Amino acid sequence: MKNVVFVIALLLSTSLMAQDLDGIRKKLTTGDFASAKAETTKLLEGNAKNKTALVLRGQARIGLEDYYGAISDLTVALELDSTLAEALNYRGEAKMLLGDDDGAIADLDKAIRFNAKYTDAYTNRGLAKYNIEDLQNAYFDFSKALELGPADADKYFNRGVVKAELGEFVSAIDDYNKAIELDKNDPNLLNYRGVAYYNIGEYDKSITDYDAAIKLDAKDPLKYENRALTKSAKEDFKGALEDYSKSIELYSEDPETFNLRGVVKYTLEDNDGAIADYSKAIELDPLNPMYYDNRALSRTEKEDYAGAIEDYTKSIDLYPGDPETYYQRGMVKLQAGNKYDACLDLKKAEEMGLAEAKAEIKKNCK
Repeated sequence: MKNVVFVIALLLSTSLMAQDLDGIRKKLTTGDFASAKAETTKLLEGNAKNKTALVLRGQARIGLEDYYGAISDLTVALELDSTLAEALNYRGEAKMLLGDDDGAIADLDKAIRFNAKYTDAYTNRGLAKYNIEDLQNAYFDFSKALELGPADADKYFNRGVVKAELGEFVSAIDDYNKAIELDKNDPNLLNYRGVAYYNIGEYDKSITDYDAAIKLDAKDPLKYENRALTKSAKEDFKGALEDYSKSIELYSEDPETFNLRGVVKYTLEDNDGAIADYSKAIELDPLNPMYYDNRALSRTEKEDYAGAIEDYTKSIDLYPGDPETYYQRGMVKLQAGNKYDACLDLKKAEEMGLAEAKAEIKKNCK
């Protein structure tokens, strides 16, 4: 009789444990990571070798961005069962989030070896391979995740991004289309499709996507910057100027946005405005030679030859391998009346392989 009572008690305990684990899984699904961690910790106090609870607490810790704690839990689970694909998958994910992509791939390879139909492991391995720029294999993993299913917007988006990186923009658009069909309210999907349309010269479609993305998320500066690039490509410079200004209003710490707005102002012959933007870009990033080159162009338009020469000189100091900069500095020196130094720059540009410098040397240098 005692044995029967013991068996019944054991079955009840097992049933309660299963209910507890199911409740924790639901909390993980809804993003209640703190409660999931607390409940798994309580379970582990009663049984420190419960590998399922260890994996679930590892998941909760990933959700709480406690990646080292997650790796610790998942490693203990793997010491109990080295073939536990779920633990390998989540440990790989935690390693990836810590920037250890090679370590992540090693774990995810094992997870897939023990469970060849583990969709999430293919997705995570694809992300890790994307991070190390192994694009072809990332493409394979994202395609495998889609093949195994279920299909969702994220899976199509991941593969679309890789296709775009590989220059396959038309095929990327196909994947973005499928992602948008599954999730019509994600502005980032529309933004990325807009970028793909931009890259194949479909500027009207690109702007339509950016318009829709901005309608869903009007606080993202990147979407305005992307739309501005497309408007510039359509020679709608006033529209581009408005978008760059809105982007800067939302985030004023990106030097490239100031540089791009400066380019538009230069195109619109607002050289004072362009110089102000280039100067701000230089303030934010004083090591980018292109910003000095661009400011030099506007200074040349204003006949500030000394300022332009100073900018080209700084650009050359930062990147002495561009013959175009020597050529441009030489041309400004010619305008400033300094023919001797101008010819030295033009000869340097010619030596570096810039063909157009030869004609200027023939015309101006003896």
